[in-house]
Amino acid sequence: MEWALIGASTIAKDYVINAIRAQDGHSVRTVMSSSAERGAQYAQEQSIPHSHTDLDAILADPDVGAVYISTTNEKHFPQAMAAIAAGKHVLCEKPLAMTIEDAVTMVRAAEAAGVTFATNHHLRCSSSHRAIRDVVAEGRIGRVLSMRIFHAVHLPPHLQGWRINDAGAGGGVIPDITVHDADVTRFILGEEPVNVVAQMAASGMGSGVEDSAMSVWSMPSGAMVMTHESFTHPFAGSGLEVHGTEGSIFASGVMTQQPVGEITLVNEEGRTALPYSNHDLYVQGLADFAGAIRGEGQPAGTGWDGVKALAIAHAVRKSAETGAREAVNYGGAA
Repeated sequence: MEWALIGASTIAKDYVINAIRAQDGHSVRTVMSSSAERGAQYAQEQSIPHSHTDLDAILADPDVGAVYISTTNEKHFPQAMAAIAAGKHVLCEKPLAMTIEDAVTMVRAAEAAGVTFATNHHLRCSSSHRAIRDVVAEGRIGRVLSMRIFHAVHLPPHLQGWRINDAGAGGGVIPDITVHDADVTRFILGEEPVNVVAQMAASGMGSGVEDSAMSVWSMPSGAMVMTHESFTHPFAGSGLEVHGTEGSIFASGVMTQQPVGEITLVNEEGRTALPYSNHDLYVQGLADFAGAIRGEGQPAGTGWDGVKALAIAHAVRKSAETGAREAVNYGGAA
């Protein structure tokens, strides 16, 4: 399988190119950038044979079987739809689209075309998150009462740009980080938030978008979820907690692209460190995606997972804008 990178992005350079190449028989054939000069330099630095500025030319290449989309958020929908129409398998960065309706359209188009479509929600590929999910699913903390995710970081200067200045490109902490926390919550608890109440703020790091958000979500089981996302907190750390009737899980430093952090189970027997492997999150995600292409299982994060995370994030932003409790509209997601 030869891949095209739609977007000469930092995330592709730092993580995804290596993860593609780690799959048996998979390689990166070409990269697309809006700048011919930048694309050529990127291709040279990453040992990619070709670079283009024309999406149609890339999609017309019969040797390209799959695309990875990591452009700015407003471009995901048209680029994914074009790739699906060309019969390419698609791995798309989150959020899938600017609207829930567009995200649903993407996923249904891929189903109709018979191509594999996935959302790159990499945190569900982390062994730490899978270990937490298993403990919850096994009932080792009893009935879940609440969950807390703190995902407040300091966005480094080289990643700021449109994320903190351009609402039209899909900037803001809610589409960037809240979607992650939405997917992590769904992955670990196995249920969908019903409604949310939220607030957001802008500290002045950028302009025109929020850079911090806090929200509380109601779950069908009666559990409550509290989340905190920010671009402006250099020393806050990140992590999550899950509290149940028979125990609690404390996980620090696990909301990261690296397989790091500590997980502790606390119950009447005391404190127990939970072990987990240190496999590469992105290699795992690409392995699951490659398996799905072969007809072996499904991607780690399906298209519908991406739709649902986006729907939760949209409800958070709407609640923060209106000051009212907001029901989550999943747009008919399967």
